[in-house]
Amino acid sequence: MTSIRRRLTVWYSVALLLSLGAFGTALYLERGRSALREIDERLVLEGNLAAQYFVSFQSRLGRTLGQGETPTLVNAVGGYLDGIRDYVLVLDPDGAPIFRNAAARGVSIDRITEAVGAAIESQGTLVRTGQVGEGGGQGVRYAKVPLNGVWDRPAVLLVAAPVGAVPFGPQSLLQTMLLVAPVVLLLSIALGYWLADASIRPLHTMVDELEAITDGRSLHRRLAVPFSADELARLANTTNRMLARLEESFDSLRRFTADASHELKTPLQVLRAGVERAMSTAGTPTDALQSLEEVLDEVRRMTELVENLLTLARADEGRANLTLAACDLRELVNEASETANILGEEGQIAVRTEVPPAAVMLKVDRSRIRQLMLNLVTNAIKFTPPGGKVSLGLVDKGDHAAIIVGDTGVGIPSKDLPHIFDRFFQVDAVRSRTGEHPGAGLGLAITKWIAEAHGGSITVQSRQGRGTAFTVTLPRAASGEASAGATGAGAS
Repeated sequence: MTSIRRRLTVWYSVALLLSLGAFGTALYLERGRSALREIDERLVLEGNLAAQYFVSFQSRLGRTLGQGETPTLVNAVGGYLDGIRDYVLVLDPDGAPIFRNAAARGVSIDRITEAVGAAIESQGTLVRTGQVGEGGGQGVRYAKVPLNGVWDRPAVLLVAAPVGAVPFGPQSLLQTMLLVAPVVLLLSIALGYWLADASIRPLHTMVDELEAITDGRSLHRRLAVPFSADELARLANTTNRMLARLEESFDSLRRFTADASHELKTPLQVLRAGVERAMSTAGTPTDALQSLEEVLDEVRRMTELVENLLTLARADEGRANLTLAACDLRELVNEASETANILGEEGQIAVRTEVPPAAVMLKVDRSRIRQLMLNLVTNAIKFTPPGGKVSLGLVDKGDHAAIIVGDTGVGIPSKDLPHIFDRFFQVDAVRSRTGEHPGAGLGLAITKWIAEAHGGSITVQSRQGRGTAFTVTLPRAASGEASAGATGAGAS
Protein backbone atom coordinates (compact mmCIF):
# COMPACT_ATOMS: atom_id res chain seq x y z
CA MET A 1 0.00 0.00 0.00
CA THR A 2 1.30 3.43 -0.96
CA SER A 3 1.77 5.62 2.09
CA ILE A 4 1.38 9.39 2.28
CA ARG A 5 5.07 9.62 3.14
CA ARG A 6 6.05 7.93 -0.11
CA ARG A 7 3.65 10.03 -2.15
CA LEU A 8 4.97 13.22 -0.54
CA THR A 9 8.53 12.12 -1.26
CA VAL A 10 7.66 11.45 -4.90
CA TRP A 11 5.96 14.83 -5.19
CA TYR A 12 8.94 16.54 -3.55
CA SER A 13 11.29 14.77 -5.93
CA VAL A 14 9.26 15.64 -9.03
CA ALA A 15 8.92 19.27 -7.90
CA LEU A 16 12.64 19.45 -7.16
CA LEU A 17 13.51 17.84 -10.51
CA LEU A 18 11.33 20.32 -12.38
CA SER A 19 12.76 23.21 -10.35
CA LEU A 20 16.32 22.07 -11.01
CA GLY A 21 15.53 21.65 -14.69
CA ALA A 22 14.00 25.13 -14.94
CA PHE A 23 16.80 26.67 -12.89
CA GLY A 24 19.48 24.85 -14.86
CA THR A 25 17.94 25.88 -18.20
CA ALA A 26 17.68 29.51 -17.13
CA LEU A 27 21.23 29.43 -15.77
CA TYR A 28 22.54 27.81 -18.95
CA LEU A 29 20.86 30.39 -21.19
CA GLU A 30 21.97 33.27 -18.99
CA ARG A 31 25.50 31.90 -18.86
CA GLY A 32 25.48 31.71 -22.65
CA ARG A 33 24.45 35.35 -22.94
CA SER A 34 26.98 36.36 -20.29
CA ALA A 35 29.73 34.48 -22.13
CA LEU A 36 28.96 36.38 -25.32
CA ARG A 37 29.02 39.67 -23.43
CA GLU A 38 32.34 38.76 -21.83
CA ILE A 39 33.86 37.87 -25.20
CA ASP A 40 32.56 41.04 -26.80
CA GLU A 41 33.84 43.23 -23.96
CA ARG A 42 37.23 41.55 -24.08
CA LEU A 43 37.49 41.83 -27.86
CA VAL A 44 36.50 45.49 -27.85
CA LEU A 45 38.97 46.20 -25.04
CA GLU A 46 41.79 44.45 -26.87
CA GLY A 47 40.90 46.23 -30.13
CA ASN A 48 40.81 49.66 -28.47
CA LEU A 49 44.14 49.07 -26.74
CA ALA A 50 45.70 47.94 -30.01
CA ALA A 51 44.30 50.95 -31.85
CA GLN A 52 45.65 53.29 -29.15
CA TYR A 53 49.02 51.57 -29.47
CA PHE A 54 48.93 52.23 -33.17
CA VAL A 55 48.19 55.90 -32.63
CA SER A 56 50.86 56.24 -29.92
CA PHE A 57 53.50 54.52 -32.01
CA GLN A 58 52.54 56.53 -35.06
CA SER A 59 52.90 59.79 -33.12
CA ARG A 60 56.30 58.84 -31.69
CA LEU A 61 57.87 57.01 -34.63
CA GLY A 62 56.01 58.66 -37.42
CA ARG A 63 55.16 55.40 -39.06
CA THR A 64 53.76 51.94 -38.27
CA LEU A 65 54.15 50.30 -41.64
CA GLY A 66 57.39 48.73 -42.76
CA GLN A 67 59.33 49.60 -45.92
CA GLY A 68 58.63 47.53 -49.00
CA GLU A 69 56.20 46.87 -51.78
CA THR A 70 53.89 44.84 -49.57
CA PRO A 71 52.58 46.81 -46.56
CA THR A 72 53.61 45.24 -43.27
CA LEU A 73 53.75 46.39 -39.70
CA VAL A 74 56.93 47.35 -38.04
CA ASN A 75 58.32 44.81 -35.61
CA ALA A 76 57.34 46.76 -32.49
CA VAL A 77 53.70 46.96 -33.48
CA GLY A 78 53.62 43.41 -34.81
CA GLY A 79 55.22 42.10 -31.62
CA TYR A 80 52.62 43.84 -29.52
CA LEU A 81 49.78 42.33 -31.56
CA ASP A 82 51.41 38.89 -31.39
CA GLY A 83 51.12 39.10 -27.63
CA ILE A 84 47.31 39.26 -27.79
CA ARG A 85 45.83 35.78 -27.28
CA ASP A 86 42.85 36.33 -29.58
CA TYR A 87 42.90 36.56 -33.38
CA VAL A 88 43.99 40.03 -34.56
CA LEU A 89 43.87 41.12 -38.20
CA VAL A 90 44.77 44.52 -39.60
CA LEU A 91 42.83 45.46 -42.72
CA ASP A 92 43.83 48.35 -44.95
CA PRO A 93 41.23 50.93 -46.01
CA ASP A 94 40.30 48.72 -48.96
CA GLY A 95 39.64 45.73 -46.68
CA ALA A 96 42.70 43.73 -47.61
CA PRO A 97 44.37 41.99 -44.65
CA ILE A 98 47.94 43.12 -44.22
CA PHE A 99 48.74 41.49 -40.87
CA ARG A 100 47.72 38.50 -38.76
CA ASN A 101 49.04 38.01 -35.25
CA ALA A 102 50.49 34.75 -33.98
CA ALA A 103 47.11 33.41 -32.74
CA ALA A 104 45.50 34.09 -36.12
CA ARG A 105 48.40 32.54 -37.98
CA GLY A 106 47.98 29.38 -35.95
CA VAL A 107 44.54 28.58 -37.35
CA SER A 108 43.18 28.17 -40.84
CA ILE A 109 42.38 31.44 -42.53
CA ASP A 110 38.98 29.99 -43.43
CA ARG A 111 38.01 30.12 -39.78
CA ILE A 112 38.15 33.90 -39.70
CA THR A 113 37.42 34.69 -43.32
CA GLU A 114 33.73 35.06 -42.59
CA ALA A 115 34.55 37.46 -39.78
CA VAL A 116 36.68 39.52 -42.19
CA GLY A 117 33.83 39.58 -44.70
CA ALA A 118 31.30 40.56 -42.08
CA ALA A 119 33.59 43.33 -40.83
CA ILE A 120 34.11 44.71 -44.34
CA GLU A 121 30.38 44.64 -45.08
CA SER A 122 29.57 46.56 -41.90
CA GLN A 123 29.39 50.27 -42.66
CA GLY A 124 30.63 53.20 -40.63
CA THR A 125 33.56 53.77 -38.36
CA LEU A 126 31.98 52.79 -35.04
CA VAL A 127 33.01 49.85 -32.93
CA ARG A 128 30.85 46.86 -33.88
CA THR A 129 30.56 43.28 -32.64
CA GLY A 130 29.04 40.24 -34.22
CA GLN A 131 29.26 36.52 -34.76
CA VAL A 132 29.80 34.28 -37.72
CA GLY A 133 29.39 30.55 -37.90
CA GLU A 134 27.31 28.27 -35.67
CA GLY A 135 27.05 28.51 -31.90
CA GLY A 136 27.89 25.80 -29.37
CA GLY A 137 31.57 26.75 -29.35
CA GLN A 138 32.00 26.42 -33.14
CA GLY A 139 31.23 30.03 -34.11
CA VAL A 140 33.54 33.04 -34.02
CA ARG A 141 32.78 36.31 -32.27
CA TYR A 142 34.48 39.40 -33.70
CA ALA A 143 34.91 43.09 -32.88
CA LYS A 144 35.55 45.68 -35.58
CA VAL A 145 37.55 48.64 -34.25
CA PRO A 146 38.30 51.67 -36.50
CA LEU A 147 42.01 52.34 -37.01
CA ASN A 148 42.78 55.97 -37.80
CA GLY A 149 45.99 57.86 -38.47
CA VAL A 150 47.82 55.16 -40.43
CA TRP A 151 46.39 55.74 -43.88
CA ASP A 152 44.64 58.70 -45.29
CA ARG A 153 41.47 56.80 -44.82
CA PRO A 154 40.28 54.83 -41.75
CA ALA A 155 41.49 51.25 -41.64
CA VAL A 156 40.06 48.37 -39.61
CA LEU A 157 41.46 46.47 -36.69
CA LEU A 158 39.62 43.13 -36.41
CA VAL A 159 39.80 41.12 -33.17
CA ALA A 160 38.08 37.70 -33.12
CA ALA A 161 37.81 34.70 -30.79
CA PRO A 162 35.98 31.37 -30.74
CA VAL A 163 32.63 31.44 -28.95
CA GLY A 164 33.83 28.78 -26.52
CA ALA A 165 36.89 30.74 -25.47
CA VAL A 166 35.31 31.98 -22.22
CA PRO A 167 36.50 30.04 -19.13
CA PHE A 168 33.66 28.09 -17.50
CA GLY A 169 31.29 28.80 -20.35
CA PRO A 170 27.87 27.24 -21.01
CA GLN A 171 29.28 23.87 -22.00
CA SER A 172 31.40 23.62 -18.86
CA LEU A 173 28.43 24.74 -16.81
CA LEU A 174 26.22 22.07 -18.40
CA GLN A 175 28.77 19.34 -17.66
CA THR A 176 29.07 20.51 -14.06
CA MET A 177 25.30 20.56 -13.60
CA LEU A 178 24.95 17.04 -15.04
CA LEU A 179 27.53 15.81 -12.52
CA VAL A 180 26.14 17.67 -9.52
CA ALA A 181 22.39 17.34 -10.21
CA PRO A 182 22.10 13.56 -9.42
CA VAL A 183 23.89 14.04 -6.10
CA VAL A 184 21.69 17.00 -5.19
CA LEU A 185 18.57 15.08 -6.25
CA LEU A 186 19.44 12.01 -4.18
CA LEU A 187 20.24 14.09 -1.11
CA SER A 188 17.02 16.05 -1.58
CA ILE A 189 14.98 12.84 -1.90
CA ALA A 190 16.47 11.53 1.34
CA LEU A 191 15.83 14.85 3.06
CA GLY A 192 12.30 15.01 1.64
CA TYR A 193 11.58 11.47 2.87
CA TRP A 194 12.77 12.42 6.34
CA LEU A 195 10.79 15.66 6.34
CA ALA A 196 7.65 13.86 5.14
CA ASP A 197 8.06 11.29 7.90
CA ALA A 198 8.51 14.03 10.49
CA SER A 199 5.49 15.91 9.14
CA ILE A 200 3.06 12.99 9.27
CA ARG A 201 4.41 11.40 12.45
CA PRO A 202 1.65 13.10 14.50
CA LEU A 203 -0.84 11.60 12.06
CA HIS A 204 0.53 8.11 12.77
CA THR A 205 0.07 8.79 16.48
CA MET A 206 -3.53 9.83 15.88
CA VAL A 207 -4.21 6.70 13.84
CA ASP A 208 -2.76 4.49 16.58
CA GLU A 209 -4.90 6.22 19.20
CA LEU A 210 -8.01 5.91 17.05
CA GLU A 211 -7.33 2.21 16.44
CA ALA A 212 -7.23 1.75 20.22
CA ILE A 213 -10.77 3.16 20.44
CA THR A 214 -12.48 0.01 19.21
CA ASP A 215 -15.67 -0.04 21.24
CA GLY A 216 -18.14 2.06 23.14
CA ARG A 217 -16.21 1.86 26.39
CA SER A 218 -13.14 3.55 24.88
CA LEU A 219 -14.96 6.65 23.69
CA HIS A 220 -13.80 8.57 26.76
CA ARG A 221 -10.30 8.67 25.32
CA ARG A 222 -9.19 11.73 23.38
CA LEU A 223 -6.49 12.47 20.85
CA ALA A 224 -3.49 14.53 21.86
CA VAL A 225 -3.74 17.91 20.15
CA PRO A 226 -0.42 19.08 18.63
CA PHE A 227 0.88 22.42 19.87
CA SER A 228 1.21 23.68 16.29
CA ALA A 229 -1.95 25.41 15.12
CA ASP A 230 -2.03 23.58 11.80
CA GLU A 231 -4.31 21.15 9.97
CA LEU A 232 -3.32 18.27 12.27
CA ALA A 233 -4.36 20.24 15.34
CA ARG A 234 -7.65 21.06 13.65
CA LEU A 235 -8.15 17.38 12.77
CA ALA A 236 -7.46 16.33 16.37
CA ASN A 237 -9.89 18.91 17.75
CA THR A 238 -12.60 17.90 15.28
CA THR A 239 -12.09 14.20 16.06
CA ASN A 240 -12.24 14.88 19.80
CA ARG A 241 -15.53 16.72 19.38
CA MET A 242 -16.88 13.83 17.35
CA LEU A 243 -15.77 11.34 20.02
CA ALA A 244 -17.46 13.45 22.68
CA ARG A 245 -20.73 13.37 20.75
CA LEU A 246 -20.41 9.62 20.17
CA GLU A 247 -19.66 9.03 23.84
CA GLU A 248 -22.74 11.00 24.84
CA SER A 249 -24.88 9.08 22.35
CA PHE A 250 -23.53 5.71 23.50
CA ASP A 251 -24.04 6.61 27.13
CA SER A 252 -27.62 7.66 26.44
CA LEU A 253 -28.25 4.44 24.52
CA ARG A 254 -26.76 2.29 27.29
CA ARG A 255 -28.77 4.04 29.98
CA PHE A 256 -31.95 3.70 27.95
CA THR A 257 -31.33 0.01 27.25
CA ALA A 258 -30.46 -0.76 30.85
CA ASP A 259 -33.34 1.27 32.28
CA ALA A 260 -35.86 -0.08 29.80
CA SER A 261 -34.74 -3.67 30.36
CA HIS A 262 -34.84 -3.26 34.11
CA GLU A 263 -38.25 -1.60 34.06
CA LEU A 264 -39.69 -4.24 31.75
CA LYS A 265 -38.65 -7.14 33.94
CA THR A 266 -41.24 -6.54 36.65
CA PRO A 267 -44.28 -6.08 34.33
CA LEU A 268 -43.30 -9.21 32.41
CA GLN A 269 -42.97 -11.21 35.61
CA VAL A 270 -46.39 -9.97 36.76
CA LEU A 271 -47.88 -10.80 33.34
CA ARG A 272 -46.32 -14.25 33.35
CA ALA A 273 -47.59 -14.98 36.85
CA GLY A 274 -51.09 -13.83 35.87
CA VAL A 275 -51.14 -16.02 32.75
CA GLU A 276 -49.87 -19.06 34.65
CA ARG A 277 -52.47 -18.44 37.38
CA ALA A 278 -55.22 -18.21 34.77
CA MET A 279 -54.05 -21.40 33.13
CA SER A 280 -54.07 -23.26 36.46
CA THR A 281 -57.56 -22.08 37.37
CA ALA A 282 -60.14 -24.86 37.15
CA GLY A 283 -62.86 -24.43 34.58
CA THR A 284 -60.84 -22.37 32.13
CA PRO A 285 -62.19 -23.08 28.63
CA THR A 286 -59.96 -25.01 26.25
CA ASP A 287 -59.91 -22.19 23.69
CA ALA A 288 -58.82 -19.78 26.38
CA LEU A 289 -56.09 -22.19 27.52
CA GLN A 290 -54.72 -22.34 24.00
CA SER A 291 -54.63 -18.55 23.79
CA LEU A 292 -53.07 -18.30 27.22
CA GLU A 293 -50.40 -20.79 26.17
CA GLU A 294 -49.50 -18.63 23.18
CA VAL A 295 -49.40 -15.55 25.39
CA LEU A 296 -47.17 -17.38 27.87
CA ASP A 297 -44.76 -18.35 25.09
CA GLU A 298 -44.53 -14.74 23.97
CA VAL A 299 -44.03 -13.58 27.56
CA ARG A 300 -41.21 -16.07 27.97
CA ARG A 301 -39.61 -14.90 24.74
CA MET A 302 -39.95 -11.26 25.80
CA THR A 303 -38.48 -12.10 29.21
CA GLU A 304 -35.51 -13.78 27.55
CA LEU A 305 -35.06 -10.78 25.27
CA VAL A 306 -35.16 -8.36 28.20
CA GLU A 307 -32.68 -10.49 30.15
CA ASN A 308 -30.31 -10.54 27.18
CA LEU A 309 -30.61 -6.79 26.70
CA LEU A 310 -29.95 -6.20 30.37
CA THR A 311 -26.90 -8.49 30.22
CA LEU A 312 -25.43 -6.63 27.27
CA ALA A 313 -26.24 -3.25 28.80
CA ARG A 314 -24.43 -4.22 31.99
CA ALA A 315 -21.53 -5.53 29.94
CA ASP A 316 -21.30 -2.21 28.08
CA GLU A 317 -21.21 -0.34 31.36
CA GLY A 318 -18.61 -2.72 32.83
CA ARG A 319 -20.98 -3.96 35.52
CA ALA A 320 -21.31 -7.53 34.22
CA ASN A 321 -18.50 -8.92 36.36
CA LEU A 322 -17.30 -12.49 36.14
CA THR A 323 -17.14 -14.83 39.08
CA LEU A 324 -14.08 -16.92 38.28
CA ALA A 325 -13.48 -20.33 39.77
CA ALA A 326 -11.61 -23.47 38.75
CA CYS A 327 -13.91 -25.68 36.71
CA ASP A 328 -13.64 -28.87 34.67
CA LEU A 329 -14.95 -27.92 31.25
CA ARG A 330 -15.86 -31.52 30.54
CA GLU A 331 -18.78 -31.20 32.96
CA LEU A 332 -20.15 -28.16 31.13
CA VAL A 333 -19.76 -29.84 27.74
CA ASN A 334 -21.58 -32.96 28.98
CA GLU A 335 -24.38 -30.81 30.41
CA ALA A 336 -24.74 -29.02 27.09
CA SER A 337 -24.72 -32.39 25.33
CA GLU A 338 -27.63 -33.60 27.48
CA THR A 339 -29.58 -30.45 26.63
CA ALA A 340 -28.82 -30.95 22.92
CA ASN A 341 -30.08 -34.53 23.08
CA ILE A 342 -33.33 -33.40 24.68
CA LEU A 343 -33.83 -30.59 22.15
CA GLY A 344 -32.94 -32.84 19.23
CA GLU A 345 -35.21 -35.78 20.09
CA GLU A 346 -38.20 -34.37 18.25
CA GLY A 347 -36.23 -33.84 15.02
CA GLN A 348 -34.24 -37.08 15.44
CA ILE A 349 -31.02 -35.09 15.46
CA ALA A 350 -28.02 -37.14 16.52
CA VAL A 351 -25.70 -35.51 19.04
CA ARG A 352 -22.09 -36.63 19.25
CA THR A 353 -19.81 -35.51 22.09
CA GLU A 354 -16.04 -35.82 22.34
CA VAL A 355 -14.15 -34.80 25.49
CA PRO A 356 -10.63 -35.69 26.57
CA PRO A 357 -10.19 -38.41 29.19
CA ALA A 358 -8.30 -36.10 31.56
CA ALA A 359 -9.84 -33.14 33.33
CA VAL A 360 -9.63 -29.79 31.54
CA MET A 361 -9.39 -27.33 34.41
CA LEU A 362 -9.82 -23.64 33.65
CA LYS A 363 -10.61 -20.66 35.82
CA VAL A 364 -13.92 -19.46 34.35
CA ASP A 365 -17.33 -18.17 35.28
CA ARG A 366 -19.29 -21.41 35.28
CA SER A 367 -22.73 -19.88 34.68
CA ARG A 368 -21.49 -17.70 31.82
CA ILE A 369 -19.71 -20.58 30.05
CA ARG A 370 -22.83 -22.69 30.48
CA GLN A 371 -24.85 -19.86 28.93
CA LEU A 372 -22.35 -19.64 26.04
CA MET A 373 -22.58 -23.33 25.29
CA LEU A 374 -26.37 -23.42 25.56
CA ASN A 375 -26.61 -20.55 23.08
CA LEU A 376 -24.42 -22.40 20.58
CA VAL A 377 -26.14 -25.74 21.12
CA THR A 378 -29.62 -24.20 20.82
CA ASN A 379 -28.65 -22.50 17.53
CA ALA A 380 -27.15 -25.75 16.21
CA ILE A 381 -30.35 -27.70 16.97
CA LYS A 382 -32.55 -24.88 15.67
CA PHE A 383 -30.92 -24.67 12.26
CA THR A 384 -30.28 -28.40 11.69
CA PRO A 385 -33.00 -30.21 9.71
CA PRO A 386 -34.50 -33.51 10.98
CA GLY A 387 -32.08 -36.40 10.65
CA GLY A 388 -29.04 -34.12 10.88
CA LYS A 389 -26.12 -34.23 13.28
CA VAL A 390 -24.75 -31.94 15.95
CA SER A 391 -21.29 -32.38 17.45
CA LEU A 392 -19.75 -31.04 20.65
CA GLY A 393 -16.02 -31.23 21.21
CA LEU A 394 -13.53 -30.16 23.83
CA VAL A 395 -9.81 -29.99 23.03
CA ASP A 396 -7.07 -29.30 25.57
CA LYS A 397 -4.21 -27.45 23.85
CA GLY A 398 -2.06 -26.73 26.87
CA ASP A 399 -2.12 -22.97 27.18
CA HIS A 400 -5.77 -22.85 26.13
CA ALA A 401 -8.83 -25.00 25.60
CA ALA A 402 -11.10 -25.04 22.57
CA ILE A 403 -14.83 -25.79 22.61
CA ILE A 404 -16.19 -26.73 19.20
CA VAL A 405 -19.91 -26.87 18.36
CA GLY A 406 -20.73 -28.03 14.84
CA ASP A 407 -23.80 -29.05 12.91
CA THR A 408 -24.91 -30.25 9.50
CA GLY A 409 -27.59 -27.59 9.20
CA VAL A 410 -28.50 -24.96 6.64
CA GLY A 411 -25.26 -23.03 7.06
CA ILE A 412 -24.67 -19.30 6.82
CA PRO A 413 -24.20 -17.35 3.57
CA SER A 414 -20.68 -15.97 3.21
CA LYS A 415 -21.99 -12.40 2.93
CA ASP A 416 -23.59 -12.71 6.38
CA LEU A 417 -20.63 -14.26 8.23
CA PRO A 418 -19.01 -10.91 9.19
CA HIS A 419 -22.28 -9.77 10.84
CA ILE A 420 -23.55 -12.78 12.75
CA PHE A 421 -22.15 -11.48 16.06
CA ASP A 422 -23.86 -8.11 15.63
CA ARG A 423 -26.78 -7.40 17.90
CA PHE A 424 -30.21 -8.10 16.42
CA PHE A 425 -28.70 -9.41 13.21
CA GLN A 426 -30.59 -12.27 11.62
CA VAL A 427 -29.64 -14.13 8.47
CA ASP A 428 -33.35 -14.24 7.62
CA ALA A 429 -34.97 -11.59 9.79
CA VAL A 430 -38.63 -12.32 8.95
CA ARG A 431 -38.39 -16.10 9.25
CA SER A 432 -36.14 -15.99 12.31
CA ARG A 433 -38.19 -13.73 14.53
CA THR A 434 -41.71 -14.87 13.82
CA GLY A 435 -41.63 -18.11 11.93
CA GLU A 436 -39.66 -21.31 11.69
CA HIS A 437 -36.64 -20.18 13.73
CA PRO A 438 -37.76 -17.52 16.22
CA GLY A 439 -35.11 -15.44 17.93
CA ALA A 440 -34.05 -11.89 18.68
CA GLY A 441 -30.50 -12.01 17.33
CA LEU A 442 -28.79 -11.42 20.69
CA GLY A 443 -27.57 -14.92 21.52
CA LEU A 444 -24.38 -14.82 19.46
CA ALA A 445 -23.64 -11.28 20.60
CA ILE A 446 -23.78 -12.47 24.22
CA THR A 447 -21.73 -15.54 23.31
CA LYS A 448 -19.02 -13.36 21.80
CA TRP A 449 -18.99 -11.11 24.86
CA ILE A 450 -18.63 -14.09 27.22
CA ALA A 451 -15.72 -15.51 25.22
CA GLU A 452 -13.91 -12.16 25.07
CA ALA A 453 -14.66 -11.42 28.74
CA HIS A 454 -12.65 -14.55 29.58
CA GLY A 455 -9.78 -13.32 27.41
CA GLY A 456 -10.70 -15.72 24.62
CA SER A 457 -12.31 -15.52 21.22
CA ILE A 458 -14.94 -17.15 19.06
CA THR A 459 -14.68 -17.94 15.36
CA VAL A 460 -17.07 -19.46 12.86
CA GLN A 461 -16.71 -21.51 9.72
CA SER A 462 -19.74 -22.17 7.57
CA ARG A 463 -20.87 -23.06 4.07
CA GLN A 464 -24.43 -22.66 2.98
CA GLY A 465 -26.12 -26.06 2.92
CA ARG A 466 -23.06 -27.76 4.47
CA GLY A 467 -23.36 -26.78 8.11
CA THR A 468 -21.61 -24.52 10.60
CA ALA A 469 -18.88 -24.90 13.21
CA PHE A 470 -18.23 -22.45 16.06
CA THR A 471 -14.88 -22.60 17.89
CA VAL A 472 -14.52 -20.94 21.29
CA THR A 473 -10.97 -20.49 22.56
CA LEU A 474 -10.46 -19.97 26.30
CA PRO A 475 -6.95 -19.30 27.70
CA ARG A 476 -5.63 -20.96 30.82
CA ALA A 477 -4.91 -17.56 32.43
CA ALA A 478 -8.38 -16.05 32.73
CA SER A 479 -8.51 -12.31 32.29
CA GLY A 480 -10.75 -11.60 35.26
CA GLU A 481 -13.12 -8.88 36.12
CA ALA A 482 -11.30 -6.03 34.37
CA SER A 483 -11.33 -7.93 31.09
CA ALA A 484 -15.04 -8.44 31.41
CA GLY A 485 -15.61 -4.75 31.60
CA ALA A 486 -13.13 -3.89 28.90
CA THR A 487 -14.38 -6.37 26.34
CA GLY A 488 -18.02 -6.23 27.18
CA ALA A 489 -18.88 -3.50 24.74
CA GLY A 490 -16.98 -5.26 21.99
CA ALA A 491 -20.10 -7.24 21.14
CA SER A 492 -21.75 -4.06 20.04
